[in-house]
Amino acid sequence: MDMFVQFNRKSIDDRQVDTLIGLSKGVVADGQVNQSEAEFLKNWLVQNRQATESPIITNLLNKVGAMLEDGVLDDEESAELLKVLYKVSGEPSEFGELAHTATLPVNDPMPQVEFEGSTFVFTGTCAFGTRKDCQKVVENLGGFNIANVTKKLNYLVLGSYVTDSWAHETFGRKIEKAIDYRDSGIPLAIITEEHWAKSGGLA
Repeated sequence: MDMFVQFNRKSIDDRQVDTLIGLSKGVVADGQVNQSEAEFLKNWLVQNRQATESPIITNLLNKVGAMLEDGVLDDEESAELLKVLYKVSGEPSEFGELAHTATLPVNDPMPQVEFEGSTFVFTGTCAFGTRKDCQKVVENLGGFNIANVTKKLNYLVLGSYVTDSWAHETFGRKIEKAIDYRDSGIPLAIITEEHWAKSGGLA
């Protein structure tokens, strides 16, 4: 089950979600998301957020709102939003399927996640919600969020929408740095969002 759907499965049959799926299909039809499309989507989400408690609409509004917070949808944000909308609409992604665990540089096996006193960095787009949403969970479970990959980092969490082409993405630099530290013997673990969520009792 896709992580975005898993976190929001109770609302899949909502009428607003059906409409959102249709809107998403229209937005991704040309394989890109531009500024005006993102703003239109945000306005629709704002209007419908007032009439529903659907976490799908709430989570997507948080994502789009954060992307447009500075008034500009940059290329990286556009690509991330496209991936999310492909998953919402069920359309195949030209960016490739989501990477399987075996194709990502995660620890094998992934360790049990100890939240209390541990440090976390999130990279890529998460299905659970915005980065701030994920960081709040870490804090509530006794962990700490840090801004960058350092020797003091315990867990690098890869968002569910990290693809096989991670090495060519902007966030790939964080992953490469974490790999270097891990390979040098520093006790740093690279884990998937799904593993993080299950460890935190979220999935």
